[in-house]
Amino acid sequence: MASYPPPTGASSVPKGFDFSPDSPLRLALSSDQVKFCSEALTLLKEKLRMPKQIAQEFAHLQANRIRPYEMAKSCTVALDRVNLDKNRYQDVVPFDRNRIVLNPCKDYRPSAKGYINASSIMTSSSENITPFIATQGPLPHTYEDFWEMVIQCRCPVVVMLTRLVDNYKFLKCGDYFQAEDGPREFGNIYITTKWIRTTNTSLVLRNLEVNYKESEERPRSILHIQYPEWPDHGVPKDTFAVREILKRIYTVPPQLGPIVVHCSAGIGRTGTYCTIHNTIQRILVGDMSALDIANTVAIFRSQRIGMVQTLEQYQFCYTAIIAELEDLISDSNGERSQKCAPSWIMDEI
Repeated sequence: MASYPPPTGASSVPKGFDFSPDSPLRLALSSDQVKFCSEALTLLKEKLRMPKQIAQEFAHLQANRIRPYEMAKSCTVALDRVNLDKNRYQDVVPFDRNRIVLNPCKDYRPSAKGYINASSIMTSSSENITPFIATQGPLPHTYEDFWEMVIQCRCPVVVMLTRLVDNYKFLKCGDYFQAEDGPREFGNIYITTKWIRTTNTSLVLRNLEVNYKESEERPRSILHIQYPEWPDHGVPKDTFAVREILKRIYTVPPQLGPIVVHCSAGIGRTGTYCTIHNTIQRILVGDMSALDIANTVAIFRSQRIGMVQTLEQYQFCYTAIIAELEDLISDSNGERSQKCAPSWIMDEI
């Protein structure tokens, strides 16, 4: 179970982060980082020329999916009758061992056990690699739980990879975040919007402030990034918007707290983004085990059922990672003097 206690040396970790609607600044890599990215780019491009091998990797992942009887044993809290209506989909629920636990929780019943349909996702305990919380699109009666999780886990960023309603008029996510017409209240929690901006890549950026109604502490500043054009069970037509999300989060210190990522079920688009983000971040700190994309997805699937749902999404991981490595190398060669790599990257190499 995950509740994200304060990190070691928490007194030195900033309590907030100033988010900007401006275009993200380019990263200038160190010579070591250029070397890491170049080596990774060469190897991944070779792999991309072997689509059958990539398809075989995904087929192996699918062959090792969790079975229904295993899910019943591993997800007992999620499948308890008191929590069933908190799940958007009954076959996408968190494992007991790494579910996020709310304490306190508005559902005071002991059998509820602080339940929210959300999972802790990570490949490393390193403070230089961002942890994630993968979760479903909130339901109206779980909005307060969602924001309680954001506050309790000190999450600086929420990445939303879905529309509220899809092209077929199916409801994919509740409106838990729009507060342009004034503050919104969810039980004991309120949110306000400081600014909103739509980018050229169709991202909708919101800087939200979140706090308890009676709290005397400063509100928590949250960057909410919505990418509404990513189709359910599919992939975007290009990698630009997905990589812009990553570029906007590069400078957010991982020690601030986990990044919340959700789509509708919280596994397909969510797993794909987490894989892209995690792989790039590990390459930048010299962890070349990140090039084993299949292993990363297998780790994520051991932490949340079905992460990266389709072969198309799995292939998109390779395409986006390669495109971002090319960008990083190009930007660094042309703009090395304009911006330093974030300190969390430099500390690791």
